[in-house]
Amino acid sequence: MKITALTLCLLAFGSMATQAAELNAPAPGCRVQTLTGQSSVDPAAFPGKVVYLDFWASWCIPCAKSFPVLDQWQSELGGRGFEVIAINLDEERQEALDFLQQHPVRFTIGADPAGKCPRLYAVRGMPTSYLIDRQGRIREVHEGFKTSDAAGLRARIESLLSER
Repeated sequence: MKITALTLCLLAFGSMATQAAELNAPAPGCRVQTLTGQSSVDPAAFPGKVVYLDFWASWCIPCAKSFPVLDQWQSELGGRGFEVIAINLDEERQEALDFLQQHPVRFTIGADPAGKCPRLYAVRGMPTSYLIDRQGRIREVHEGFKTSDAAGLRARIESLLSER
């Protein structure tokens, strides 16, 4: 049911958002509360950093596979100006918290149960990630996640980190 509702929502608004999140265009600003609700985060507000923006949900099996990899990248590359921002789309916050108990991470988790950010970024499935360069431009969109994707994604992150 949640998958259907989110899919319909994304399809309904996807055409409106297509112009907002294009390759080599500035990443749309999208401030959301963190999952804890104690602060907020905007993935487009990290000037000078390479941002891996990941849209995820607790029911997403590939998301469970990607989280240990993303956490490792954050740990290894954070000192070089790399930041992982993951925005959860679950309607119920507790479902995301339960997921994180099973798949703990140290990177920033935002919560967007209303789906504002995925509409702006034209997200079509879970997970979908956006690589944002140091100038705040979207340089790559990656849909889904397989363990075999990790090496190529890391190489592209390293390439963006080497750009000044």
